[in-house]
Amino acid sequence: MPITRTLKELDLLSAHEAVNYQFDRAADVLALPDAERTILKSPFRELSVELPIKMDGGGWRVFNGYRVQHDNTRGPCKGGLRYHPSVSPDEVRALAALMTWKTALVDVPFGGAKGGITCEPQRMSSDERQRLTRSFVRAIGDIIGPSRDIPAPDMNTNAQTMAWIMDEYSSGHGYSPAVVTGKPLHLNGSLGREDATGRGAALLTRAACADLGIELKGARVVIQGFGNVGGHAARLLHEAGAKIIAVGDATSSVFSAAGLDVPALRAFHAEHGLVQGFPGVEPLKPAALLRTPCDILVPAALGGVIDAPVAAQLDTRLVVEGANAPVTAGGAQVLQQRGIPTLPDILANAGGVVVSYFEWTQNLTEFRWKKIASTPNWKKPAARLHRTTATARRHDVDWRTAAYILAIDRVAQAARLRWMS
Repeated sequence: MPITRTLKELDLLSAHEAVNYQFDRAADVLALPDAERTILKSPFRELSVELPIKMDGGGWRVFNGYRVQHDNTRGPCKGGLRYHPSVSPDEVRALAALMTWKTALVDVPFGGAKGGITCEPQRMSSDERQRLTRSFVRAIGDIIGPSRDIPAPDMNTNAQTMAWIMDEYSSGHGYSPAVVTGKPLHLNGSLGREDATGRGAALLTRAACADLGIELKGARVVIQGFGNVGGHAARLLHEAGAKIIAVGDATSSVFSAAGLDVPALRAFHAEHGLVQGFPGVEPLKPAALLRTPCDILVPAALGGVIDAPVAAQLDTRLVVEGANAPVTAGGAQVLQQRGIPTLPDILANAGGVVVSYFEWTQNLTEFRWKKIASTPNWKKPAARLHRTTATARRHDVDWRTAAYILAIDRVAQAARLRWMS
């Protein structure tokens, strides 16, 4: 018998509890046995490490790092590495589980993992970040590798971070470019990887608009987050004819009813590191950004920003989860009750892991593809949405639950064939 929770109780679930709550909703539809639920929800390995780092001023600081490997039934674990003050074991555990369901949903041969270090990278020098990264690799080196666990960029990490990881790992294992993805092109990175997550979100948005009867050309779009995901999504939606009326970064937000000049704003953001001060626009309080009336809302920054009270105030026709878990369990229920469709994160932001698969494959085969070689694969987002939509209609559920149904079923079938039979 499903447990009924109030919206407040749903909003108070921890990140990992919220992922498991959604898992159980989909597992109920699949009639998944209790034993299988317990196994599939449980991470198979969690590692917590302490990293003493000598700072540039001569003193020492100890940072906490985490790597959670949730599942490797369908292939080596895959997941990003983030540097942020909010990084915690529960958050990393939740994100690792999301990666399991994301890789299964898009049907790439990976499992799920995630890593993070609790730090403030903006207050650290490049040398300090490099020492921290290399120390972390030395601490977790025995559990990562091309056939075990492949990190990738995430919040506040980038291609340079991946280069440090590859170099440190290779110093003890021989030249190993396939140990990470999202590397610089000069170190066997993949063309198209940088904008892959934002491109995937934009393409899924286009497919969702077609499904819902929303005319993308001229549609008003609000994007929270203007980094690697939000910035590229804004560029591509702008090129498709959408009107980007408001965007926000970590410290500020801007608005223009006539539509922002996205190329100019991206250039300004690249130079100044924030959108505040961009000429010819209205400043917008960050708290008001999500409540700005629009046709499409893309939360592409932090998780948990749309809880039940915020969801009740949204004025939009579609939510696209560019970030991981930006909508709480309570917020998701309110959006469903209000009839506001939501493209879930495991579907909307999966473009990054798809191109990571291309990069990993090229590294393993010591072969190099041109960007055009991966272009046909960008036709698949619409097909994935159609498959998810068909599942949602068959079971009379929302897109999020349908996506989980497809993902869980794939992992469960593989587990039964490997070791649960």
